[in-house]
Amino acid sequence: MHSGELAKLTGVSTDTLRHYERLGLLAAPARTTGNYREYPASAQQRVTLIQRALRISFSLKELKTILATRDFGGLPCREVRDLMRLKLKDLDQQIEHLIFVEAGLQKVLKDWEGRLRKTKKGQPARLLETTSTRHTSKHTLKWKNRMKGDSRC
Repeated sequence: MHSGELAKLTGVSTDTLRHYERLGLLAAPARTTGNYREYPASAQQRVTLIQRALRISFSLKELKTILATRDFGGLPCREVRDLMRLKLKDLDQQIEHLIFVEAGLQKVLKDWEGRLRKTKKGQPARLLETTSTRHTSKHTLKWKNRMKGDSRC
């Protein structure tokens, strides 16, 4: 099938197909006498697999390694599982960090609401000028220490 047809069947652009070829994720297809790319039917499954893996957080670089292992007869299943475990661990850490950031922003908002209550109507409250980096940096430092296992947090 030509690149336009493969692109349509898989929901990607022809530029994406060429990008996958350049990265080695998709084998370079044969060429017609008119120099058009002509992909085998198996290319559709390969592109679909790449798209599925991208949707669940795998990078193109990771996929290149995984698919190369497969292409040479290897079984990367445990590596794929281990990568997913690392991705989940990283996501948990990001969520934890966001919770700390949220707590800091909640404190800033509470402070601003108090300042606005004390500010006369028509007068500037200068909210941004009153914000210090201590709110967010304190929480970021707490989070970093917690990730290091620091018990002072």
